Amino acid sequence: MAEQSDASNTHVPKPLAPWLARQLEHLLAQKGHAWLISGPSGLGQYSLGESLAKAWLCEQPSPQGACGICPSCRGFVSRTNPDLFVLMPEIMMMEHEWPLDEKVQKELDDKKRKPSQEIKVDAARALVSFSQISRSGGVGKVAWIHPADRMNSVTANTLLKTLEEPPEGFRFVLTSGAAHELLPTIRSRCQNYTVEWPSQAESIGWLTQEGIKTQADAQVWLRASGGRAEDALIWAQVFKHNAKAWLELPRALAKGEAGLLSELSGSQTVNVMQKVCHDMMCLSQGAAPKFFPSESLSSKAQLNAMTEWSKALLVSAQSADHPFNLGLMHEALVSQAKGFLSQLA
Repeated sequence: MAEQSDASNTHVPKPLAPWLARQLEHLLAQKGHAWLISGPSGLGQYSLGESLAKAWLCEQPSPQGACGICPSCRGFVSRTNPDLFVLMPEIMMMEHEWPLDEKVQKELDDKKRKPSQEIKVDAARALVSFSQISRSGGVGKVAWIHPADRMNSVTANTLLKTLEEPPEGFRFVLTSGAAHELLPTIRSRCQNYTVEWPSQAESIGWLTQEGIKTQADAQVWLRASGGRAEDALIWAQVFKHNAKAWLELPRALAKGEAGLLSELSGSQTVNVMQKVCHDMMCLSQGAAPKFFPSESLSSKAQLNAMTEWSKALLVSAQSADHPFNLGLMHEALVSQAKGFLSQLA
């Protein structure tokens, strides 16, 4: 809950990407107490949901969003707005520096357990209790749930009654990259909005404004992310803006070279290899690759071998977020990749 944060800690949000700013203005013109903002991950659901929640709590909002200077906005930025409840998996709360419940924080500090990957039912119960407390004097109260598909059935059912009939002045914004995984009863209680894809030109223009040096590099990262601009920026940052390294990655894996992956998390490493595997499978069937240009890949891919690699990567993905040893996991995955790719060199 936001009121448990250190007031000196500020998190000034970056201006919304142009395509998200347009959609925020559209959403603010609509009515309704609960919105489900969905679409493929990497299109900006987090940024859009955060901006919508902030605007709903703002004391002087404009049609374009929050004013950014009123007490509510300042509290939002410092993570101390008492009328905001953020419901996320604990690991994501930590990643984005949203404050955790004091009891949860102590458990994690004492290393009694690892942060959860899903939204826990205890946090959902805390949200229900929060909804029943009078607002602090602001314009209303808001609960932001992200990503909503991380709620299991018990957590989701805990929220159903409050989601359907919230107290006066209470609003929900749910954001998700996999809304199909939500319970139908959750989806039916929300007004649904699908995030729009930006054009390639708009995405490339935004990426260069965000620090990617050339349009050519922006095209590399946009392709690496499957056309998802926010993900493209993340991949560029993960690879330290070295687009050449990304293009050379399939050949490096074929040689068993793991250096390019040393800074990646377990799930990021598996995801990169799945992209390579996907494109090799496409080439084996005469289809165009999606994430890499054809010249970065081998034309000798065999569908059977790539299918077996894909199955192995799916198994690895199940424990990628909690490897026993990240270095050993990298070595094992690179060795596995070399076994499937070396024959194609």
